[in-house]
Amino acid sequence: MRQMPDVPTLRAALWALLALRRIRRALPRGPVTDIRVGRPPALPPLAGRGVRAVLRRTDPTCLERALVLQAWAAAQGEARDVVIGVNGTGERFPAHAWLDGEEDGVHGPYRELLRVPAT
Repeated sequence: MRQMPDVPTLRAALWALLALRRIRRALPRGPVTDIRVGRPPALPPLAGRGVRAVLRRTDPTCLERALVLQAWAAAQGEARDVVIGVNGTGERFPAHAWLDGEEDGVHGPYRELLRVPAT
């Protein structure tokens, strides 16, 4: 039997949904460095389960995901940059964004192009 999430986890999930929606609206309108996600409510670190659950279920881009996680980390007292990297040159080249210090191994072949500092 699955246990219902606690109130802090639900609050974190709601914040993540709203933050993701704000990011999706802001990205086409201007530079990524101008996006302000909004601070999450004061919640314990374990409530981050709600943030991660929303990110697993909403299929965000790597940039959207990194910006949400950056704001969550900052609220937990951990200032981390979003890193945007590219692999290759020319008309078509893969790009990826991640949170500085992530250990997912996906960003290995990417060369850093831009950092979005934590605010």
